Amino acid sequence: MTMSVNTNLSAINAYNNLNATSNQMNSTVAELSSGLQIQTAAQDASGYVISQGLNVESLGLGQAIQNGQNGVSVLQIAEGAMNQQVSILQRMNQLATQAANSGAMSTSSYTAVQAEFSQLQSQLDQIASSTSFGTTQLLNGNYTGTFQIGAYSSGTDQVTVTIAGTSTGAMGIAPASVSIGTTATQAQAAMSAVQAAISYVSSAEAQVAAVQNQIQAVISNDTISQQNVQSAYSTLVDANMAQAMTAYSSQQVLMQAGVAMLGQAQQLPSLILKLIP
Repeated sequence: MTMSVNTNLSAINAYNNLNATSNQMNSTVAELSSGLQIQTAAQDASGYVISQGLNVESLGLGQAIQNGQNGVSVLQIAEGAMNQQVSILQRMNQLATQAANSGAMSTSSYTAVQAEFSQLQSQLDQIASSTSFGTTQLLNGNYTGTFQIGAYSSGTDQVTVTIAGTSTGAMGIAPASVSIGTTATQAQAAMSAVQAAISYVSSAEAQVAAVQNQIQAVISNDTISQQNVQSAYSTLVDANMAQAMTAYSSQQVLMQAGVAMLGQAQQLPSLILKLIP
């Protein structure tokens, strides 16, 4: 054994080992206190990059789910209003059919039927002009909306919907052009116009419902995808607490032993004095 006063290799080795143990222990303490095994890129550069990508996707999917739910709300409002309009149109068709039975109609009957028919036309226009999501009108014929229902900007993550206008003018039954009148011929013309309007609104409502179902299906898929992404993120980033505690216990023992051995190693040069007579 080489004995030297100026250079104590045993102490240097003990110090280096103690320093390495201290660094490991600090990392384990940070892991246990934060619950994360990757907090900075310095700990795991590739893992950090992957985790950030997963986090972007998870947060994006979460917002996409919210966007989709808002989109469904928009379409449900439009669909509900259209459904009410169809009910009104059915009543208008009933009135026109009644008026077409001229053999049982009188002048006063035509007047009464026309009054209700006109009132229903006004209701249709009121629904078309007042149906909105916030301040955005839905049934005035100008609505086109794009819903971001995915985590990225690709076209497959977006749905665009256009809602047809449902005013009496758009349906072809504006008061200026369609009325019950006072004859069977006028009533029959009103019947045809109202029945065409029913077909028009029903088709528009069906298109809205189809997009609504599409968005709801995407929301379900986004929810499952988000769960899977969060699981992958957790596996990569979250600390295994049991494993970390086991490592911490071992490091505590090594730390105590290292401190003790460094103290012993620092005493080795004093043994040289025993060689001096």
